[in-house]
Amino acid sequence: MLPSALKKQLLPVLEKGFVLKRSVFQPCLELYPMEEWDGVMQKVSKLNRFDRKNNDFIRRLTAGVKMIELDASGRLLVAKDLIGYSGLEKEIVISSAVNILEIWDKEKYELAINDAAVDFADLAEEVMGDKNEDFNGIS
Repeated sequence: MLPSALKKQLLPVLEKGFVLKRSVFQPCLELYPMEEWDGVMQKVSKLNRFDRKNNDFIRRLTAGVKMIELDASGRLLVAKDLIGYSGLEKEIVISSAVNILEIWDKEKYELAINDAAVDFADLAEEVMGDKNEDFNGIS
């Protein structure tokens, strides 16, 4: 069940529905508003399907993809194959990842955050440092 505050924030996109899929890099699920997913699919549809790497990428990207809507109680029904992939158990974390939401098993989320904490300063410098021309100096 989505928290009511989050549900209110999602009101503009609730009608169009969502796509729930496996994350590419982490053992979690990604919840895309339909407009975001359509943008991803526009990029993917431009890939040459006769290139083996492209074909493998498309297959893996779309593995387990489910179109979903919130039910009347504000719940997301997660398919068993996606629960198995992400290892969702009793407690979950819903985390914002800019334009999508990540859904994590709480223990796996905390482990991923703690593992990344050591390298975060270096990562922040590499990703957000002077290499990016559009950066406003936010810290």
